[in-house]
Amino acid sequence: MPTEREKMLAGSMYDPFDPELVTARDRARDLCKALNATHEAQTDERRRLLRELFGAGGDTVWMQPPFYCDYGSNITLGERVFFNFNCLVLDVAEVRIGDYTLFGPSVQIYTAMHPMNAAERRLHEYAEPIAIGSDVWVGGAAVICPGVTIGSRSVIGAGSVVTRDVPEGVFAAGNPCRVIREITE
Repeated sequence: MPTEREKMLAGSMYDPFDPELVTARDRARDLCKALNATHEAQTDERRRLLRELFGAGGDTVWMQPPFYCDYGSNITLGERVFFNFNCLVLDVAEVRIGDYTLFGPSVQIYTAMHPMNAAERRLHEYAEPIAIGSDVWVGGAAVICPGVTIGSRSVIGAGSVVTRDVPEGVFAAGNPCRVIREITE
């Protein structure tokens, strides 16, 4: 029988109040709280916390606290990913982010999903993974919804709500986010 964590990572319905998951979320929130309390000169302490928080990539991520996430361990970062102030990642499912990707302030990345049925919603949730390519720029206050893939070298306009996949090498914006044009320069 799979554990609640295994069900969660597989995208199946799971119990978010499972003690193992609660402990894992508490760990991530404590690490985020410690990270968010650091001063700019505490670069070694920030780096230690980021390595401990993320599944991969904590050794090269560039982070402007505050930052918030559910688990941290489900976030895999490429080289030199940048998070500006006040970013949030609900990493119930895997979040993969490619090299040199930039997130403006207050970007929100959501993998968590909830059943439409109210009785079921009281007991379970599920998630869909998110993949963001390399050299992507996500403008401030954009929201990336569950299950979305954003192709490498694309730009997402500020304030966009990304509800479906975005191909490589395009500028996309709006609510819902849609491709505006190819990036040719």
